[in-house]
Amino acid sequence: MIHYNDYVIELIEQEIVTMFNDFSKASMDYPEHQNLLELRKAILNKQALAHQQELMTDIVAFNEALREALKEMYETARRIYRDTLSSDYGEHLSVSAGCYLSGTYPSLHPLQNDSRQVLWDAICDGGYNPLYRDGVSFSKLKLPSGFRESFDDFVGLTCPPPNWNEGLDPELTKDLNLIAPFHHLFDHTNFALTDFIFVRDFRTEITMEVVTGE
Repeated sequence: MIHYNDYVIELIEQEIVTMFNDFSKASMDYPEHQNLLELRKAILNKQALAHQQELMTDIVAFNEALREALKEMYETARRIYRDTLSSDYGEHLSVSAGCYLSGTYPSLHPLQNDSRQVLWDAICDGGYNPLYRDGVSFSKLKLPSGFRESFDDFVGLTCPPPNWNEGLDPELTKDLNLIAPFHHLFDHTNFALTDFIFVRDFRTEITMEVVTGE
């Protein structure tokens, strides 16, 4: 059984919230904060990985919701790029798209209290979680350089086998077709597995830039 309110985790999270509230971003000691998040992640993941069967429904649901959010972002960014090619700046246009977890603490998470949103704000902060600055993917979608890249290429499903389940129970997850952004969140960022698998909402950032070469 997973204990979301483990006493040691509670103490670490209280310290994260206190530090996040007490210091402006300009004066934050980010390496120290990252160490707290890394320790928290290690403890939570050790517990979660011992009880993966309990989490399978949410792992599957999150992977599908993430895939759909990225598919919508991918298609929207390509449409924006195509629609602006006929403009005066079309040949110099660059489009960048990134997908992020919702800024609102997930309502599906089993643990709910008044400090969870502040904790979520800290975990989602790019200073605490530097490999999350570009979002859920290894890197943002860039156009036109990535225009020939299919959606399956973008989410890593053209790599054999099409299942990014490193670090999870190989038997339980062998047929899940977990996408590369799932692996990025799980393995590379400072989110614990039980932070993000309860997320069902996402936000997209798409920016356009005119590069003239001058």
